[in-house]
Amino acid sequence: MSTDEDRQAKQREAGSRETAKLWRAWRTVHELVQDRGYTLAEEEVKITLDDFKRAHGDSEGNISKSSMKFSALPSEAMIQRAQIPPSEREPNPQQPTVGTIWVEFIEGDNVGIKQMRNFVQFLGGHNYGTGIMVTSVNVTPSAMKIVHTQLDLKVEVFHEQDLLVNITHHELVPKHVLLSQEEKAALLVRYRLKDTQLPRIQTTDPVARYLGLRRGQVVKIIRKSETAGRYASYRFCV
Repeated sequence: MSTDEDRQAKQREAGSRETAKLWRAWRTVHELVQDRGYTLAEEEVKITLDDFKRAHGDSEGNISKSSMKFSALPSEAMIQRAQIPPSEREPNPQQPTVGTIWVEFIEGDNVGIKQMRNFVQFLGGHNYGTGIMVTSVNVTPSAMKIVHTQLDLKVEVFHEQDLLVNITHHELVPKHVLLSQEEKAALLVRYRLKDTQLPRIQTTDPVARYLGLRRGQVVKIIRKSETAGRYASYRFCV
């Protein structure tokens, strides 16, 4: 094989690896969005590699990340889960708005302040409640400060490498179920606890990030037991 042919073969191999990597990240982020309660068509979530190439590749097989952006509406179950139940102190609580989610795969060699500001402005301008930025490079600390200052928007950043495998599918990761506001209130009444008295889970925990947990939410963790079959514990997100 000539030097040119060898170089072209290596380029094709590298291109195939990159395509497969993006496809796996695409599937995982769709599973993540669906598991949070947003509405997605099953064919979007379970897309095959060949269909992915046809949808997002050019004639030379290169994948366009700009075509991989998508949005999803919250399901009725997700909206209901966020509803705050009435109480003696708040007989008519103000209900939160569960907005649409926007996911975008970012191209380029870096993600700095300009890219992050543009992303945040796009979310706000289109009334998205949550935005997920998927990148192949690290985000600068200055850009991340913009993320942490958002009050009305939830902005999340995932590295493509972290989405190659869905961590919730691993046999050693117990099932995590986000409690509704009503279920959370009932749990605290049953055990006569304040939510801050529950064991904690950090927002930076990998499963908490996958589920998009917010501070103040409670998650039920279901584990297998050789004696009891299954047992549940609860964690307060901080």
